[in-house]
Amino acid sequence: MELTRKQFAILEALATAKEALTQRDLEKETNYSLGTINRTVKELMECGYVSDGRITNAGLTALEPYRARRAIFIAAGFGSRLVPITFNTPKPLVRVHGKRIIDTLIDACLEAGIHEIYIVRGYLSEQFDQLLYKYPMIKFLENPVYNEANNISSSLVARYLLSNAYVFEADLLISNPKIIKKYHYCSDFLAIKKERTDDWCFEVENGVIVRQKVGGENCWQMVGVSYWSEADGHKLSQDIPEVYATPGGKERYWEQVPLEYRKENYTVEICECFDEDIVEIDTFRELKAIDKTYDV
Repeated sequence: MELTRKQFAILEALATAKEALTQRDLEKETNYSLGTINRTVKELMECGYVSDGRITNAGLTALEPYRARRAIFIAAGFGSRLVPITFNTPKPLVRVHGKRIIDTLIDACLEAGIHEIYIVRGYLSEQFDQLLYKYPMIKFLENPVYNEANNISSSLVARYLLSNAYVFEADLLISNPKIIKKYHYCSDFLAIKKERTDDWCFEVENGVIVRQKVGGENCWQMVGVSYWSEADGHKLSQDIPEVYATPGGKERYWEQVPLEYRKENYTVEICECFDEDIVEIDTFRELKAIDKTYDV
């Protein structure tokens, strides 16, 4: 049975809780009214999904279609704005306070129960082998054209793995692993609410992305972390190669496929996070500001 949004929210809260939750607890967790909680919990109890403030095995089975099963890391690029560090080290493997940038993302995935992990590599690809000592579950995908195409070429390599999957830009430093969630009701993009930004951002209506653009006011700044449902993953496997094959297609960013060039095929929501949760280190100057050991 397909869950309603309210049913999903309550089951997700119960599935991630360490102890039984009262209806008052669920009101705080979901922001639904107590009356809505009461009605929805009754529905879930009648289905056998909830009992005594806890999720049942049947409830966990009902959540299974919404579980994140795998993570894809886009890690093939050169990282030109982080020169000179990236002359000898791929950007995701650069260390910040002694820890590789990509480790913060992989650790967050493992904490969310995501153990099927793929890294699309290209520039200095053999250096990523070092990750296997700490993360033996990683599988590598090779992007042979990373130097002549944009990151859509990396998504092309991974196009059959995008159902129930996170897609990460591999150069994001995460400080709050809880923003990587085990369950998702639909496809979504991490984003930060901004009064003004010069970066890539989204116009949003009723929680749904309606336009992607560069710079804006009262918008949502894009974070390079997205989740794709089973159905949308199947659509991406067809839409990505089609857009790639169009004139200029190789120059596209991969997320422009569902958000711009084939946007009629997708409904992608916002998943809110905050500046203190995650940061993209774009330039060597930003790296030095975060980690003073580079400021020599």
